Amino acid sequence: MPALLARTALGAVLAVAALLKLAAPAHSRAALATFGVRGDRAQRLVFAGSVVVELGLAAGVVAGLPPAAWAAAGLQLGLALLLARALRAGRAGAPCGCFGARSRVSRAAVARNVALAGAFAAVPFVPGGAVSTDAWLTLGLAVALLAVATLAVALLALAREVGELRLALGPQAALDVAGEGPEIGERSALIARFEPGPEARLALAVFMSDGCPVCASLGPALALLERDPLLAARRFDEAADADAWAALAVPGAPYAVVLGLDGEVLAKGTFNTLPQLESVLGTAERRAAEALRG
Repeated sequence: MPALLARTALGAVLAVAALLKLAAPAHSRAALATFGVRGDRAQRLVFAGSVVVELGLAAGVVAGLPPAAWAAAGLQLGLALLLARALRAGRAGAPCGCFGARSRVSRAAVARNVALAGAFAAVPFVPGGAVSTDAWLTLGLAVALLAVATLAVALLALAREVGELRLALGPQAALDVAGEGPEIGERSALIARFEPGPEARLALAVFMSDGCPVCASLGPALALLERDPLLAARRFDEAADADAWAALAVPGAPYAVVLGLDGEVLAKGTFNTLPQLESVLGTAERRAAEALRG
């Protein structure tokens, strides 16, 4: 029983270290610069490798595999040497990422890792003793809960990474190619086909085609815009409204042209998603506001 408790406790230390890294991946990766690991690709590889190694060694230590315990001891001793080297280089207080974003390079961190190295090296020699069925069931439940917690934190970390990536990339704008579609600022007679409500400020012409799968997928989004009281929206089919397509030199579907209520072309562009279509509307609103101020 003492061996089981020791293995479980030390395995939990490794698992917690991995989970704390996953909880703040960006900070943990950036902390690798303290040890000379620079460049986004290199940091991502080392970060992923360290998490996998720690979780794998945690499972091996809990399972009672002596090689896993000795490998964990070597890992902790290597980390202690890296921390000591960072201290000698004058990086005391710099982030180390050992146990998440708040871990710092310090003498205490070196002592902690040396102590952990000794504990991992000694755990294979702890006397085992008889383990009851209930104890094995309890251990199995604990390991299962730990695995579920690991997966949950990994999923949250992945969601956070995706969110940060989307924020970094920013929204994609619609494709507005010079020479395609109507000229910005020209007057279009197409405005006569709209029936703007009393609150409408702009007219949105959406050019669609029956043979366009992207157009079909955009149906619900367009229906939402058509209910906006500030917008007069209408769809123009490639076959049924061929004259409108020709009048505005529409290059293909789906395509959007935003008109002022006086028929002035304010914005245009090819789009594939609702955010791209909204970017066309945003450009039109900005130009309309500039015209009023001017």
